[in-house]
Amino acid sequence: MSDQHSFETLAIHAGNTADPLTGAVVPPIYQVSTYKQDGVGGLRGGYEYSRSANPTRTALEENLAALEGGRRGLAFASGLAAEDCLLRTLLTPGDHVVIPNDAYGGTFRLFAKVASRWGVEFSVADTSDVAAVRAALTPRTKAIWVETPSNPLLGITDIAAVAQVARQAGARLVVDNTFASPYLQQPLALGADAVVHSTTKYMGGHSDVVGGALVVSDPELAEELAYHQNAMGAVAGPFDAWLVLRGIKTLAVRMDRHTENATKVADLLTRHPKVSQVLYPGLPEHPGHEVAAKQMKAFGGMVSFRVAGGEEAAVEVCNRAKLFTLGESLGGVESLLEHPGRMTHASAAGSPLEVPADLVRLSVGIENGDDLIADLTQALG
Repeated sequence: MSDQHSFETLAIHAGNTADPLTGAVVPPIYQVSTYKQDGVGGLRGGYEYSRSANPTRTALEENLAALEGGRRGLAFASGLAAEDCLLRTLLTPGDHVVIPNDAYGGTFRLFAKVASRWGVEFSVADTSDVAAVRAALTPRTKAIWVETPSNPLLGITDIAAVAQVARQAGARLVVDNTFASPYLQQPLALGADAVVHSTTKYMGGHSDVVGGALVVSDPELAEELAYHQNAMGAVAGPFDAWLVLRGIKTLAVRMDRHTENATKVADLLTRHPKVSQVLYPGLPEHPGHEVAAKQMKAFGGMVSFRVAGGEEAAVEVCNRAKLFTLGESLGGVESLLEHPGRMTHASAAGSPLEVPADLVRLSVGIENGDDLIADLTQALG
């Protein structure tokens, strides 16, 4: 599949070759652990054991690479498994990483509770401020980690500018592209060295699978990651890979609808007397609006807001919502809401990444926008 095709075409066709045996237009689920060899070392298509490679996973990995404009895609059992593989490939004990002051709680936990015990050090910086990123560097910095838009405060980082800082420091730039998806943003084209996804979210899109992905352009890094993927073994299973591949086919049309509905929701919230602040990069008053407009096709389906009445009022909004389902995760076709301080970001409590107690995070789905507005209106009271 040529990379000259449009995104929508690549999403449907890249990696999705017709089955050579039957002509099935959907790649089969190769629910298999091992493969018959034609003599010792005589592998058919390079397949010997499904931890090392599986045809269904291969189809997904080819699709991921095409959508992000990378050389190699790798699919994992979860987003955190992908992050762990990347960290253990890039870093050795004594190395240093700059991480954002607003990041997924699980990412912070991986650095603070797991990688730190292995001798990896990290500093926290506001990655929306290029000068702050530069100031956080040390002679041992090997990676700069960025989320844009960030989770849950929807901060925006100028990927191209931070990529230049990373190059000057001899460090790798990693961008978690989960909130944007490759349909809205392609970090490799802006200078990033590696892209991370929780494919559980927008890529899968239906809240029925857990998975993760890495995409890179550098061939040596690609080989190192593939080695660690096999050596560590946290790979995507064939059915999970198939579900993500299926979800990706509608990614473009879903993201258009997510963005349309999120824009309506953000507009409502900015006018509501019980909301003290709305965090959405599509709003002109958002501090990262201009950068987001430059590096994103549109602004996505995630909206966070602060409730004027404080923490308990924010919790009550979550409890009163009916169409918005109270639950963790994001990026599914159904709308979700949560209280990050007590849910997804509880692990960041007491750290520089602690989120405001009055914050509510919305994953705006693809339902009728007017129905979502009505539900939020009644939940706010």
